[in-house]
Amino acid sequence: MDALPLYRQLAAHYQHVIDTGTLSPGSRMPSLRALMDRHDVSLSTALQSCRHLERYGYLEARPRSGYFVRQPHKPACEPVAEPIARLAEPAQYVGIHERVSAVIAQGRLHPVKFNLAVAVAAPELYPVEALKQAAIRALRHDPTVLTSAAVPNGSAAFRAVLAQRALSARIAVSRDEIIVTHGCIEALNLALRAVAQPGDVIAVESPSYYGLLQILESLGMKALEIPASAQTGISIEALELAAQTYRNIKAVVVVPNFQNPLGAVMPDASKARLVEWCEAQAIPLIEDDTYSLLSNDDTPLSACKAWDKTGNVLYCASLHKTLAPGMRLGWLIAGKWQARVEMLKHAQSRANEVLPQLAAADFMGSSAYDRHLRRLRLALRDQREQMAEAVATYFPAGTRLTVPQGGLCLWIEMPGRASSGRLFEQAMLAGIGIAPGVMFSNSDRFDAFFRISCGQRYTRELNTAMRTLGRLAAEP
Repeated sequence: MDALPLYRQLAAHYQHVIDTGTLSPGSRMPSLRALMDRHDVSLSTALQSCRHLERYGYLEARPRSGYFVRQPHKPACEPVAEPIARLAEPAQYVGIHERVSAVIAQGRLHPVKFNLAVAVAAPELYPVEALKQAAIRALRHDPTVLTSAAVPNGSAAFRAVLAQRALSARIAVSRDEIIVTHGCIEALNLALRAVAQPGDVIAVESPSYYGLLQILESLGMKALEIPASAQTGISIEALELAAQTYRNIKAVVVVPNFQNPLGAVMPDASKARLVEWCEAQAIPLIEDDTYSLLSNDDTPLSACKAWDKTGNVLYCASLHKTLAPGMRLGWLIAGKWQARVEMLKHAQSRANEVLPQLAAADFMGSSAYDRHLRRLRLALRDQREQMAEAVATYFPAGTRLTVPQGGLCLWIEMPGRASSGRLFEQAMLAGIGIAPGVMFSNSDRFDAFFRISCGQRYTRELNTAMRTLGRLAAEP
């Protein structure tokens, strides 16, 4: 058996220290700097160890105060089992659109009161009034913005703010290297079209966001599903094994921070290793970094792009989850494919509307954006914990769940041979929407899984819906 990662070894040491009472509940955990000096580890390792202990209830993070010991508790649900680093299944693409379309069609036939299938926060968690005022200021400053031609590649002001904000993810980029898109979906479309052709094989995480699988099918490309862990993301070992069998992999697509649907965060060492491997294999790496700002705390997460020295990483992101779903603002840093992506963007959809970009630039350029993100993170953290507690309370014994440290979703595994397709149909009749596992793969491997969103405030009515969902999951 392989040795535990260094951060897990360090976490196990302090778990023993807490279990034996050397560090009692309420006492302060050694600072990250102290852990680095005492154990000769990196900041990343120290931080991952504390987050691991926090995930399992041994520590709690207090704003601007560090980590403190809390009363240890047994996880409410056993974590989702780790995947085996096996050979990927043959690349395919036929069928996912029909699966997703069938789920969406049923949703339209049966209006739901609680739509837990959509990975987005409730409208009231976004800064509605502040964005309205920002748009008004933009119109006052330039009344002709709605009647003037849109700017190629996007507003200079918006791209400048994006370049400044990218520093928190350790990305050094100029505004001229950023191309504004219609959400992250268009960014992914452009990135794939820039590096691959119909019939090409694209390596993706498994399970994978169904929207990406739909894109691949629409482009005539083949998805090669690589096992991914709810703890550490894509298995690089399995990817390396797949590359020895499939010599025609043209790109790798990953969501390294709070992967959809697993909620996994790749360790920095794995991000660096993946970037280095893709560069050595001359395989473009397409990164979807939509969720990284939705962590439990204000500690920035690094992007894979941070380790890119040659422009081999195409970085895609959006404001759809963090600021304003209605704006449909995304962007792409295309690296060595900049010129090709600019051409494809012009041919596919032309430039984005300028007014939303100006409003977003106004708001994101101020400290109000940072305050909004803190409020959103706290709200989502509370909602994730409440939803996870509801799953542990109402769902049948043996239900498995790895609670992520950020993002918008929970990925739940039902015990036995339970079918999420059957649960989806029964839940729809009860006015509850979920995303069944068959949407997240071209195979039936995840039929016992489903994804729910934690974007809604946890009300008494939502608690009743979760109780109903748990009862339906327990039915034979």
